[in-house]
Amino acid sequence: MKPTPRLRGAGGSRRQNDAVVSLPRALSKLGFCSRTQAEAMIAEGRVCVDGRVVGSPTARVDPARARISVDGQPVVAESKVYLMLNKPRGVVTTRDDPQERATVYGCLEGLVLPFVVPVGRLDKASEGLLLLTNDTRWAQRVLDPASNVEKVYHVQIDRLPNEAMLERLEAGMTLDGERLVARSARIIRTGSRTAWLEVVLNEGRNRQIRRLLGAVGAEVLRLVRIDVGGVRLGDLPRGAVRHLTPAEKAMLDIPVPTASRQPGHFGAR
Repeated sequence: MKPTPRLRGAGGSRRQNDAVVSLPRALSKLGFCSRTQAEAMIAEGRVCVDGRVVGSPTARVDPARARISVDGQPVVAESKVYLMLNKPRGVVTTRDDPQERATVYGCLEGLVLPFVVPVGRLDKASEGLLLLTNDTRWAQRVLDPASNVEKVYHVQIDRLPNEAMLERLEAGMTLDGERLVARSARIIRTGSRTAWLEVVLNEGRNRQIRRLLGAVGAEVLRLVRIDVGGVRLGDLPRGAVRHLTPAEKAMLDIPVPTASRQPGHFGAR
């Protein structure tokens, strides 16, 4: 079995070793393409590192030191961009969908942008504030559960809630082996048969809000994320995208932790 190729930046100090990543990830970190797209280009022999064609997606490289090119053109780091999108209902948060469903990247068509990735996810039926960036380290800090970034959702349910229901959401429960809890839940408004709630989370679990409400007998009719860490969706039209202002970006500039942590996700949909 051949060892994994170790290219420029693969040895030396611990700092250098921490910077070494797989070649597909390096291309993603540089804002060139997704890891899946990178793997395909590597397999086609289109990627060179320090003047040599690299045919293995497991090759490791320091993107800050290696000379990487695709189709003979050098790949350089793009300027960092930080975006918010008002995700429409019915599109999926992915780059390439095997089922060929509409994706959030359709909302970016025609815009001059580097390759960006979503900061967390909203499922197909959910809508609202979705952050996108090509700054992967920034995204990981925002997603890290230890960062305690609050997410605010407005949720329409198919019934009129009572205080006992809200108290159960805030007390939390264990579902499928996971502890799920809402930081807060309150009624915004009610109709004759339905109601809107404001639910705040400071963690991200897969379909967390839908699972919590399902456990108390309520069906989610609409779920809209309106706020992440103090950055509000505001009046951004559905399907529209804009850059974060410097003040908004600063709200989500989480200090680098002293110890490495595993990134989390906005999986509350």
